[in-house]
Amino acid sequence: MTTRRQILTSLPATGAAFALGGFPFGEGTAHAQEARVPLEGHFHPKGKAPSEHTLKVLAEAKATLPFDDTRDLDEQARGLIARRADPKIMADAGNVAFDMSDYDFLNGKDEFDSIHPSLLRIARLNNNFGLYEVIPGIYQVRGLDLSDMTFVRGKTGWIVFDTMTTTETARAAWDLFQEHVGEGLPLVAVIYSHTHGDHFGGGRGLISDEDLAAGRVQIIAPADFMEFAISENVFAGNAMNRRLFYQYGLLLPVAPHGFVTQGLGHRVPAGATGLVPPTRFVTEPIEEFEVDGVRMIFQNTPNTEAPREMNTYIPDLKALWMAENVTAQFHNIYTLRGALVRDALSWSRYINEALYRFGHEAEVMFASHHWPRWGNERIREVLRDQRDLYANINNQVLHHANQGVTINQIHHVYQTPKSLQAKWHCRGYHGSPQHNARGVVQRFLGFWDGNPTTLIPLSPADSAPLYVEMMGGADAILARAGQLHDAGDYFLATEILDKLVQAQPDNGAAKDALADAFEQIGYQQENPGLRNSFLAAAYELRSGIPQGAITSTSSPDIIRGMSTELFLNFLAIRMDSRRAADLAFVMNLETPDNGERFVVELANETLTNLPGFHAEKADLTLTVNRSDLDRVMAGETDLGTLLADGTARGEGDLSVLEKLASLMVSFDPRFEIMPGTKGRTEIAAAEPFEGDIGAVIPE
Repeated sequence: MTTRRQILTSLPATGAAFALGGFPFGEGTAHAQEARVPLEGHFHPKGKAPSEHTLKVLAEAKATLPFDDTRDLDEQARGLIARRADPKIMADAGNVAFDMSDYDFLNGKDEFDSIHPSLLRIARLNNNFGLYEVIPGIYQVRGLDLSDMTFVRGKTGWIVFDTMTTTETARAAWDLFQEHVGEGLPLVAVIYSHTHGDHFGGGRGLISDEDLAAGRVQIIAPADFMEFAISENVFAGNAMNRRLFYQYGLLLPVAPHGFVTQGLGHRVPAGATGLVPPTRFVTEPIEEFEVDGVRMIFQNTPNTEAPREMNTYIPDLKALWMAENVTAQFHNIYTLRGALVRDALSWSRYINEALYRFGHEAEVMFASHHWPRWGNERIREVLRDQRDLYANINNQVLHHANQGVTINQIHHVYQTPKSLQAKWHCRGYHGSPQHNARGVVQRFLGFWDGNPTTLIPLSPADSAPLYVEMMGGADAILARAGQLHDAGDYFLATEILDKLVQAQPDNGAAKDALADAFEQIGYQQENPGLRNSFLAAAYELRSGIPQGAITSTSSPDIIRGMSTELFLNFLAIRMDSRRAADLAFVMNLETPDNGERFVVELANETLTNLPGFHAEKADLTLTVNRSDLDRVMAGETDLGTLLADGTARGEGDLSVLEKLASLMVSFDPRFEIMPGTKGRTEIAAAEPFEGDIGAVIPE
């Protein structure tokens, strides 16, 4: 006979599930922690040298870039109070969270033959690592994390805009600030600008539970912050995690032939993340109130850079905070890690509104990345340019689409206006014109290009053998690909080599040849995400996907912040419906401590839930306090234990839980992207990787 405990302990604790599914971070995410631990496997030796064709591409790019405009250099350096003396920030777990000395090589030469000159420029600008005065009463710590931390002087203490990504970097920023400026005054308020984790994940480095309980710290965020901070990346979180290995170059060593910068800043630190819940929400489109005696006007800008985001104007200081809506770059409309495509026109409209509401009098503009802009004329210039940047790509991509240009053609047709290309703050350091243009088409028209051939396409592995056969076999493809590579036609080389690798995943010569082509394309990219993606694919083709422990990116704060409905929705995603063909049940779930109740139903191989209802004829009614369910979700206990000691109650058929458990799948965070890379780790002359990936520069 199956016991109650045997049934209930078989239901997976979702802490592990959500670690695999991914911490819900956006741009500059804490997913980046995952690969920053010792991995089994080998790194390829130092990247192969750039070809003569790559050198030509980089030289031509340098000749067309506006290097005579040095205003960013002056603005980035302005107001420096002190650099952090120790370039290394240690994580509480004992590993290196971030080490700025990894990037010292960037200042050693005027140019590198494997780095796009524009990318090198933004990488050097991201080498700031200290405390800066924006204006009297406003200060920033920059360079300790992917994002900045900003301090505003209140009546009784300090107001922080965004808390960086990790506990350790946030604490280091606060300590540096207090050492030079803070006067020992307390933190009295935190403002979360938006729902991406590099802007709230470091809260535990500043705020204690005692501070919250005593009401000493107010935490302000845009409406619906918690819902989107948790949910944005959960449903497809495992896939996003894996794709981040490419976009963020997580497996690449910091080196001229590897990782250089992420555009927004350098790498996400490998520390602990958390989520301290807001105590007040900004709900109106424009809302004004005082924060510790400082008058602030909040502008909600939903569905721009993040699902929920807000700008803030401080009128008495004529200071405009643009969150991540305006930084020193072209941002993502479509982000390579995967996310809902952003609304470029809405983004442009909110920038325009900020220009007309606040831009006529603002004297300083600052944000959650990069450096401030000073002077009203300069502020209005940047706001106008960024407004037009996002509006143009929306309007002109649709202009072309309405004339038949498809998602597979638009990146070769759309071009950013030359007047904006000549502005450094419109260059594609996070988003690129190529993948953003495709994103606009995807938002309005979806994946299909209108050609029936591509409507129900064969999987690449199924179609590739025919191509290989028709091209004359592997030897002919490798020979032709070698000719294309020698001629600098790397994209054409990848077209045929990818077919060969798809058809013959164990063909080492094909994978190495494809890696060589990817590498040259990567060197030629101005955009970090594009560079990292090509170089990361080259790395995996040569060395396989590294194995080993992965740091969990969930935290107790995230689990506690997850709504019960979100938890149930994610269980439905984890469920393998193919196993549920002959299964059906109705279950009531009740959590008395917060008054929630749900009907959970399995039918037609589909798990659904409905909040606020109770089924009269349910197979099982499970009653458990949400506070206790938190512990189950975090993997600290299981429902069997809670039922056994009376903490939870079950009325009806407990085998319902056994059935549900049997359907759950744990997602593999290292699924294969490039064929034949699973477990391929042997590389001649390579040494086993040990230690912090950010500190390794292969020779």
